[in-house]
Amino acid sequence: MQRFGTDQEVLQIACEWLEQGHEVALVTVLKTWGSSPRAPGSLLVMRRDGIHSGSVSGGCVEEDLVQRYRDQQLSDSFPTRVDYGVNRVEATRFGLPCGGRLELLVEQLDDSGQLQSLLDALRQQQLITRQVDLQTGKITLQAASAEESFVYSHSYVRKVFGAQWKLLLIGAGHLSHYVSQMALMLGYRVIVCDPRDEYAQNWKVEGTELTTLMPDEAVQSYAQQAQSIVVALTHDPKLDDMALVDALGSPAFYVGAIGSRRNCESRRQRLKQFGLTPGQLQRLHAPTGLPIGSHTPPEIALSILAEITQQRNTVSGSIKQSVSMV
Repeated sequence: MQRFGTDQEVLQIACEWLEQGHEVALVTVLKTWGSSPRAPGSLLVMRRDGIHSGSVSGGCVEEDLVQRYRDQQLSDSFPTRVDYGVNRVEATRFGLPCGGRLELLVEQLDDSGQLQSLLDALRQQQLITRQVDLQTGKITLQAASAEESFVYSHSYVRKVFGAQWKLLLIGAGHLSHYVSQMALMLGYRVIVCDPRDEYAQNWKVEGTELTTLMPDEAVQSYAQQAQSIVVALTHDPKLDDMALVDALGSPAFYVGAIGSRRNCESRRQRLKQFGLTPGQLQRLHAPTGLPIGSHTPPEIALSILAEITQQRNTVSGSIKQSVSMV
């Protein structure tokens, strides 16, 4: 079974429910204040009979929201905006910590064909912007770029669907299976590079892309944007070093390599001979991953993605996704 990122799972479920004849509503987090646990753009889909998928708070908001939709108490017309946690009493009641507050958009869905078009584009690794006119409810879809962010204005809401971050893994070995599976669940576009026939022929992680380019060529093809990540996992200097030389000179956000501390220090000495500057060498995360005492491939994969997530969430000094108000 193919694994989807959270957004794609919600859209796929909504499409299936519509095709089955259910009344379906899509809920999007518009804005948060305080310590609301879900970021703007987070999705939930719910049926009139109370079945739902996704989340907008991680607390009791979902239960109340679904009940209000089930009892037809949300609005007489859609799309509509709903506030939760306006004061501390309500915030506590709905499980929002520290007086948190969130504003939601609720849409009544009625076109499975449009959702299917969006899903088809996402399966083709396209980035798509879905814009909702808050006055008319009209939906428009158009191509998007990885740099675009979630936008909530007085007249429309615009959300980018698709993998805005690319993860290039060097090596199609055992560890890469676990890293790629976890990365798909986190919403990455995963490209696995391995020019070795014996490894490439056995790669079977659905939802990933396999390339047999040489590692340096793969970096040049897939990791020339700021929202790219390169992790070398082969333990073979002839392959890993080729990728790292190009990756450390690229705009890639994160560059990492597996190995012991001794091997990683030897790698740095080798990389110096390729003319990399001290600043470029400092960009290398090696050994890659947070030191969580991991030993098994799944644990190591977890530590790698944990460090990448940590870097992504702290580089701008803020854990929450920024929201543009126009």
